[in-house]
Amino acid sequence: MEETLRQGEGFISSDLLLRIKGFTILLLCFFFCPNLVITSTEFDTIDTTRSIKDGETIVSAGGVFEVGFFSPSVTNKRYLGIWYKKSNTTVVWVANREVPLNDSSGVLKVTNQGILILLDNNGSTVWSSNSSTSARTPVAQILDSGNLVVKDETDGNPQNFMWQSFDYPCDTFLPNMKIGKDLVTGLDRYLSSWKETNDPFRGNFTYGFDLDGFPEWVLREGSIKRMRRGPWNGLRFSGVTGLTPNSVYGFEFVFNEKEIYFSWNLYNSSSLSRVLLLPNGNIQRFTWIDEAQNWVLHLPPYLDTCDSYALCGVNGNCNNNNDNSPACNCLKGFEPKIKEEWEVVPGLGGCVRKTPLNCKDDGFLKYTGLKLPDASESWFNYSMNLEECKNHCIKNCNCTAYTNLDVRGEGSGCLIWFNDLIDIRQVTENDQAIYIRMAAAELDQIDSKKTKAESNAKKIRVIIGVSIALPTTILILGLVLFFWRKKHHERGFFKCICRSSSNNENQREDPEVPLFDMATLVHATKNFSIKNKLGEGGFGSVFKGMLKDGREIAVKRLSENSRQGLSEFKNEVVHIAKLQHRNLVKLLGCCVEGDEKMLIYEFMPNKSLNFFLFDQAQSLSLDWPKRYNIINGIARGLLYLHQDSRQRIIHRDLKTGNILLDSQLNPKISDFGLARSFGENVTKEKTKNVVGTYGYMSPEYAIDGLYSIKSDVFSFGVLVLEIVSGKRNRGFSHPDHHHNLLGHAWKLYAEGKPLQLIAAPIRDTCNLSEVLRSIHIGLLCVQRNPEDRPRMSTVVLMLGGESPLPQPKQPGFFNERDLSEAKSSSSNQKPCSYDELTITLMEGR
Repeated sequence: MEETLRQGEGFISSDLLLRIKGFTILLLCFFFCPNLVITSTEFDTIDTTRSIKDGETIVSAGGVFEVGFFSPSVTNKRYLGIWYKKSNTTVVWVANREVPLNDSSGVLKVTNQGILILLDNNGSTVWSSNSSTSARTPVAQILDSGNLVVKDETDGNPQNFMWQSFDYPCDTFLPNMKIGKDLVTGLDRYLSSWKETNDPFRGNFTYGFDLDGFPEWVLREGSIKRMRRGPWNGLRFSGVTGLTPNSVYGFEFVFNEKEIYFSWNLYNSSSLSRVLLLPNGNIQRFTWIDEAQNWVLHLPPYLDTCDSYALCGVNGNCNNNNDNSPACNCLKGFEPKIKEEWEVVPGLGGCVRKTPLNCKDDGFLKYTGLKLPDASESWFNYSMNLEECKNHCIKNCNCTAYTNLDVRGEGSGCLIWFNDLIDIRQVTENDQAIYIRMAAAELDQIDSKKTKAESNAKKIRVIIGVSIALPTTILILGLVLFFWRKKHHERGFFKCICRSSSNNENQREDPEVPLFDMATLVHATKNFSIKNKLGEGGFGSVFKGMLKDGREIAVKRLSENSRQGLSEFKNEVVHIAKLQHRNLVKLLGCCVEGDEKMLIYEFMPNKSLNFFLFDQAQSLSLDWPKRYNIINGIARGLLYLHQDSRQRIIHRDLKTGNILLDSQLNPKISDFGLARSFGENVTKEKTKNVVGTYGYMSPEYAIDGLYSIKSDVFSFGVLVLEIVSGKRNRGFSHPDHHHNLLGHAWKLYAEGKPLQLIAAPIRDTCNLSEVLRSIHIGLLCVQRNPEDRPRMSTVVLMLGGESPLPQPKQPGFFNERDLSEAKSSSSNQKPCSYDELTITLMEGR
């Protein structure tokens, strides 16, 4: 066929002729194939003839991931990255993270050698991949796994990649990605954080395997270890809680002569989930929720202070389950190296042996429930059994401990430590045994103490038996009463026995709450000294106290004239005793002696949010990050009450006075005297006894007595608007109208002037996007109709996300107040009393 055809005075190129033929065929398809559907297709590959320019993207076949150019929100610099198609702000991989482009002239190409190159406007290479092999027809493809690969299109093996982005992870650990090292090629795959939330430049934190000794997964800040997950024991890493077989995801650890890696996968391939290493070193897992169009945060693997590397020093054990959290203790047979320093800062200086080893006569003490020590100076062998492991250790005078490598079945393999043991913590989920070397004399002392304790227990049993046999009734009753009280105190059970409730047929089993005696509390509060008084309300007074062990406490002493009687007292005990959350105040115990009714809580040194928020001087210490943290903490606490606690709980009295602040100004919800619990299938209830605080109660509750989780959502919305504005809802006044704070916020929002709501102390330094989003969420929560208000699960997602929010409707109690009523209210009530005004209509429920 000739390359060109003459027609008249012009020429038709062969390329144009092919286009004409194609168009003709398309027309014929429309006429003769009416049922044929023509759809546009997004490309998932590029080759040597097709590139990606700034503004263009390729999308994986299933529409999960997208590749293209992007700019973080605070800069115009351009990066080549991979992100989720459903959430284009969630970037999982960046190519040129350390060499950004300054304009939108970037182009991604595939060379004839199968190498990806990123070019700038001068044609200079900004970034490139590498390849040890060549291909006849190289292509780059984005897979639904999020893996950008380069391969030979003619290769029949779909997994035979010349290069893949999964080998060079950034801050995101995706399903089916390997974190670890190729022992043949030397390729080391590890996570590295962004420098800042909006800066992909390599940050200070890395998360990968340390191959010194037995391989361990380690978080580092620069070259410094910050967290260690413990050696793999065949089932899990010994320091990880919650990593157990489940129906959501699977995981595997591979260690052989060719490679070492950890990987995970989702059983439901349509789900989206990712693990993220944050710029501050925290590690979190997120799952995409289609209904909310946002990511939900799961508990991060980096959970508590005991995870901090070597917190308790060498030969020390960190136990975060104690009241004094975290608690550093020396292992048995060890003592603090410098006792004076240890008493000031537990863990400082570490621990040393009480009795030195002599090598020949040493033995071993068995421990379980521990994260195994740092294995960077260890030796291992997979073929030994436990007895062979022990013999190998005892022959080496430098060996300090040993254990099985694999705990499955009868156990197998041998892991041996040398020198001091470091970074140990209590992990109840790990029943792997470790045998720690001890001097024979020290073992004898430990056995002697154990024998003595067993002997004492035997004597007690004999005394009890003899006492039972004695005919003296008084002695029998005395012993029974003594052991009854001792047993119930040690086990933490408490039963409120009062005349007003003794005939209650529906009385439920009492929760586990330690019982304090009156003498202890009198001593702790210095006989309820006025100097120790923290405040008072309708329930009575709260006093600061200090127990003999040094713990600071807050004692809530109900007065004889308290409007909160025995039922509210027991209600609080029943509800709060079963709740364990970082954003809920912790109940330490209670006391009932005669007419005295007292609750004992953990002490909150910064009092309540009410103290800071509405005081002109104190409010200066609440900058926006602290306020935003308080908002998020209250939201997480409410979410726990509504959804994640053992029973669905409605607080019914959420207000600034009931938000306590710890030493770091972290919020804790308190005062559960008015709380109610719901069954799984109950959504709302009605009461004639409307209790709560004006200004925070929802309309349907205040007017009709209807309460539900949406009642708490309304109160939360009021709190958010108060935190942002620094103004109270009740008692709020404005020269231009007579709305309360909710009406004022709604008016400003409707007029496009929400910035005017921001409190003066934070106006010049706050994060405007976070503040505006908080105002928007607050208005969504205080909408008049309960059905329009979001659930707290959605609120938490909205606070942590950037997706568009629905438009709020008019808030409850929006009508303007009567001018004379407003003036009367303003003149007759003290500002400091609004948050304390609690109403109770004494009618049957």
